[in-house]
Amino acid sequence: MPDIATFPEVHGHRGCRGLRPENTLAAFRHAVSLGVDVLELDVVVSADHQVVVSHEPWMSATICRTPAGEAITRAEQLRHNLYAMPYALIRQYDCGLTQHPAYPEQVPGPAHKPLLREVVAAADAAARQQGRAPVRFSVELKSTPEGDTLFHPTPAVFLALVLAELQVLGIASRTTLLCFDKRILQQVRQAAPGLPLCLLVEDTKPLGAHLAELGFLPEVVGPDFRLLTPSLVANLREAGLSFVPWTVNEMADLRAVLAYRPQGITTDFPDRLLALRTSFV
Repeated sequence: MPDIATFPEVHGHRGCRGLRPENTLAAFRHAVSLGVDVLELDVVVSADHQVVVSHEPWMSATICRTPAGEAITRAEQLRHNLYAMPYALIRQYDCGLTQHPAYPEQVPGPAHKPLLREVVAAADAAARQQGRAPVRFSVELKSTPEGDTLFHPTPAVFLALVLAELQVLGIASRTTLLCFDKRILQQVRQAAPGLPLCLLVEDTKPLGAHLAELGFLPEVVGPDFRLLTPSLVANLREAGLSFVPWTVNEMADLRAVLAYRPQGITTDFPDRLLALRTSFV
């Protein structure tokens, strides 16, 4: 097990999805108040090219309601396509009042899908209020080849919008870009070679095959924590790669992942991981 000096960074997944509605200002503020090191969040694009914080590029039937307050069925959720809506309309939907059924500890409350700039402003204000250093950001671009021009722009356009926003906000120096879509990471390496990148992995394909497809070594690999084995960790270390597994929630799993000494751990319950860190003080 690590000691306090080597304890991994605490990455709040979608803010702190287990405690507050995901990817909302309430979740990010609460995660900062708990003491996370990094806020993990997802971005998509609106019809008017605003960078919106949302896991899906549509209004999820699980957590969102229409501007009229009506539930959205799973059969119709794709029709509530964020890439087909101006942000002014997106903002009228509520994605906080409906408690996620998988997270009974979550405290619901009215919440819109915020812009990336709103999240940064809220997180930085919360850090200042606590007298602590600003948090860092892990920003996942939600991109797939199948979604091009349907649910999001093509990689070059998507990336240009995000990089422009990072520059305006002045947070590139404390941001890592994450993606499963290797095309996005390849575009970043060309357009912004100094920006740290994380390749997200959720399948059992060998690490070497993923890296060969990518064509370069990213700064970080983000595997589904269930993929972790001594062999995979040895391969990551041999390649000189840091790793930040996701999404680790149960105490037994957190302890097991800690034994691998990752750079960070992404969790819906940062309070649980922070409690373990406290025990090392």
